[in-house]
Amino acid sequence: MLWLLLLSSYLIGSIPTALIVGKLVYGIDIRDHGSKNPGATNTLRVLGKGSAIIVVLVDIGKGALAAYLPIYFHLDVEPLYFGLLAVIGHCFPIFAGFRGGKAIATTAGTLAVASFPLLLVSYITFFFVIFLTKYVFLGSISVGVSLMIYSYTSTGIDFEIIFLFFTLFLIYLHRSNIRNLILGIEPKINDKNLINDRIPPKNGNLRM
Repeated sequence: MLWLLLLSSYLIGSIPTALIVGKLVYGIDIRDHGSKNPGATNTLRVLGKGSAIIVVLVDIGKGALAAYLPIYFHLDVEPLYFGLLAVIGHCFPIFAGFRGGKAIATTAGTLAVASFPLLLVSYITFFFVIFLTKYVFLGSISVGVSLMIYSYTSTGIDFEIIFLFFTLFLIYLHRSNIRNLILGIEPKINDKNLINDRIPPKNGNLRM
């Protein structure tokens, strides 16, 4: 049962939400547009707010569902482990050639079930860093950093090593953004030129 549920967590995370929305509504592979990342931020950039909201909600749901599996089946196993497998599935989805997103929405769903205090700490940090820097990728990396710091400084939270590796994992996922920042070509969230990446939907729906 345990291994079946762990596998299920990875498969749940592997559902390529942004790819599905892009193909069904817009007839495109979102990995060929914008930043080429099949996640919520690039969905907003390329497909608009309506599609981005759908992607965010479903991707959050993937992490929450996976983290809830051991609770539902009354297993004495930390829900965080199941949620993190969904995060890995989201980033390296078997259903999409292992080309996935960058973990943030699915991580939020995982923490919503596994530890609400960790969710608050990490995502307040996420939005604050984006507000200060206007770079989404720095906010994303700050999620891992804040989780690691909170785990090291709080009693009762014993995931220091896991969150250290998670931070390194986020840095790896955002390596292209880091390179672009060094080269001076990483767009800020308020860059008006991003509107040029928008494409029209096939049927006129979901444009917001």
